[in-house]
Amino acid sequence: MPAIPSSRSRTRNRNNIMSRPEFIPLNQPLWSGNSESRGNSRRPGQPKHQASLPCDPQEPTDSASKDRKEPTKLPEEDCIQLNPSFKGIAMSSLLAIDICLSKRLGVCAYTSSSWGTVRSMVTLLAFTGHGITWIIGTIVCLTRSNTLAGQEVLVNLLLALLLDVMTVAGVQKLIKRKGPWEMSPGFLDYCVMDVYSFPAAHASRAAMVSKFLLSHLVLAVPLRILLVLWAFLVGMSRVLLGRHHLTDMACGFALGLLHFSLVETVWLSSSACQTLISIGTLSWSSFY
Repeated sequence: MPAIPSSRSRTRNRNNIMSRPEFIPLNQPLWSGNSESRGNSRRPGQPKHQASLPCDPQEPTDSASKDRKEPTKLPEEDCIQLNPSFKGIAMSSLLAIDICLSKRLGVCAYTSSSWGTVRSMVTLLAFTGHGITWIIGTIVCLTRSNTLAGQEVLVNLLLALLLDVMTVAGVQKLIKRKGPWEMSPGFLDYCVMDVYSFPAAHASRAAMVSKFLLSHLVLAVPLRILLVLWAFLVGMSRVLLGRHHLTDMACGFALGLLHFSLVETVWLSSSACQTLISIGTLSWSSFY
C-alpha cells in the first residue's frame, strides 16, 4: 500500500492554489515534480545546453540584468570624498567659521535684531566711508582749493578713489559672493557698483583714505589715532549690518592698502594735475 500516500500528496498539491507557478516567488524554485521533468525534457532538434535551461516566463531580459548588476553612477558633486586633502579640510573649516562668526556679529542686520536700536547710527557711520560721499567731497574741495600743493593732493586722491571703486566692482563681479544675510543692495550701492560681498568696498576705501591722509597731511597724534579708529569702525560697521563677512572686511583692508601703494608709485606731478584741472575746467565752461 505505499502508493496511496503518494497519490494523496499529489492530489493535495494539485488542489493547493499557492503551488501554482504564478503564485511562487521569484527567489523560490519551482515545485520539483512532473512539470520539472517535462521542462527538462529535450525537444527533438533542440541542443542539449538549451534543454538544460529552465523555462521561466518571468526571467528578466539581458538589459534589465545589466541594469541590476551595474548601479547608476552618481555625479561627482553628489559623491562624498572619502579622502579629502588637508588643504580642502582647512579651507572648508575656515569658511564655516567665517560664516558662523559673521552671522553672529550681524547684530544690526534688522531692526528686530539684538542691537536693532542703534542700526541708524551704524548706518550713518558706514555712510562716511561710502564712495559717493568721498568722490563728491573731493571734487568740492578741489574746486575750492587755490594752492598747487593742495590741488595736487586732491587730484591724486580723486584718482585713487576712482581706482578703488573700479577695482572693487570688478572683483565683486568676478567672485559674486553673497553676504551672510540675504539683503538687497541700496540705491547708493548700485551707483558705485557695490552689489556683492567680497571684498568689502567700504573697508577698502576707508583703509586707502586713512593711509593717504596720514601720509600727506600733518596731523596731531590724537587725530591720527582717530583716523585709524574710524577706518576700522567703518569696515566693522558693514559686518554689524550683515552686509559683509569678516574675511570680506580683512581683504578689503588689504586691497585698500594695495591701492594706496599703487597711487604712490604712479603719483601725478603738479604740472600733470594742472593739465587735468584745465581740461576739466574747459569742458565745464563750454556748457555756459
